[in-house]
Amino acid sequence: AALRKARREEQLVSKRLLREDSAAEEGEQDGADTVPDPLSEDEVLELLRAVQRGSEDRKRSLGRLRLALQNEDTQQKFVRSARLWCGCYHVPRGPLSWWLGGAPTVAEACLPVTSYLLTYLSGHSVEFTELCLYTLGNLVVESEAVRKQLLPQGIIPVLASCIQSPHEAVLEGVGYVLSQLLQAKESPMEIIPQVLDSVLPQHMLRLLCFSLKAGLGAAVEFAWCLHYIICRHKSNTVLLGLGAVPTLTSLLLHLASEIPQDAPEGLELLVCPVLRCLSNLLAETGCQVWDERLLIALFLLLQCFLQQHPFLVQECLWLLNNLTADSPFLCSALLSLDLLPALLQLLQCSQMATVLVLTVLCNIAEKGPFQCQRLLQQPLLPLLLPILALPDPEALGQCLELLHLLFLHCPQAAADFTRQGGHQALEQHQNTPELQERAQAL
Repeated sequence: AALRKARREEQLVSKRLLREDSAAEEGEQDGADTVPDPLSEDEVLELLRAVQRGSEDRKRSLGRLRLALQNEDTQQKFVRSARLWCGCYHVPRGPLSWWLGGAPTVAEACLPVTSYLLTYLSGHSVEFTELCLYTLGNLVVESEAVRKQLLPQGIIPVLASCIQSPHEAVLEGVGYVLSQLLQAKESPMEIIPQVLDSVLPQHMLRLLCFSLKAGLGAAVEFAWCLHYIICRHKSNTVLLGLGAVPTLTSLLLHLASEIPQDAPEGLELLVCPVLRCLSNLLAETGCQVWDERLLIALFLLLQCFLQQHPFLVQECLWLLNNLTADSPFLCSALLSLDLLPALLQLLQCSQMATVLVLTVLCNIAEKGPFQCQRLLQQPLLPLLLPILALPDPEALGQCLELLHLLFLHCPQAAADFTRQGGHQALEQHQNTPELQERAQAL
């Protein structure tokens, strides 16, 4: 959630102010470092009238108004004049779209202009289309009233048309608007079904890889869009039918292959939702991956992001868990590719990483004696002893489950465990209610 919030705030700043205002172009103070003094209501109205009159001074008036709106008091007066300034959307290129944010009061004051914004999206100016898209995205963030008005006005078909644009800036704007819509509380019932019934999903999947050639922006937005659909929709048969799993798998393979050469800044913003999408799709009944290269890709990503973006370790391990849970093939592949040492190094990475690594090890051990023997060829038992001293019940429970599977399939492991002091480690949990029975059984 924090990652997505940071992404949205970046868009609110960088995309709402795409072009320098006229005052800055003429070398005047642009207000970037200081908040201007508030204007009176009469001054705001006079600026708006100057814009509407179509005078030669219109551009300067727009620039002055834009600077003035950095003051919150002026913003409130501006919103109260909504009926008057809505007429400004008739001016070419709609400069007022620069100023609209996601605050509920502003968004609701903008209800009369939503139809204009949708109409302008069919125009020929890429810059203007981009501005209108980000304006729509900012408006729908906080206001349910705006979303409920835009849906019957046809925002989904309009976005389905815009997503076929050849311009990267437009594609990123489409992704931004769509991601805001898909996060709405009413999205599962009212928005996601409309999106799935449109051509948007197939184009999002197509553009995930294609957009990387021009930049990460659009790919990041569409990856998050897919994540919101997958995690909030009960059945993802539409996406599975469109080949979402092989597409996401190919994308991860591509990203992992590029990392050693040149990992672009912000790559983690793309990797995170792609990992989540694939993890959640694999939880669907009968959905499996048979490509062992994905295991290698995951460990390359882990190696790349471990230090600077440790939150991705958890995401990678969740996917690794879902890959190995019902797949003897991938469990064997993980062992034959000699990835087990790298997995064991993550045991002490974090509390959640410890639980997930133990879960993956249980997935492997559950497959039978051969897999357990391969696990025990590593110094696994000495690594488990410190975990038995941890205060985390979830990690302890997974550790006891792993020991149970190892003892069941390889009885010699119990003797080795005892010689290393394991019996005493288990005894300390005989008085822990939730662990007592399992510890005594071991």
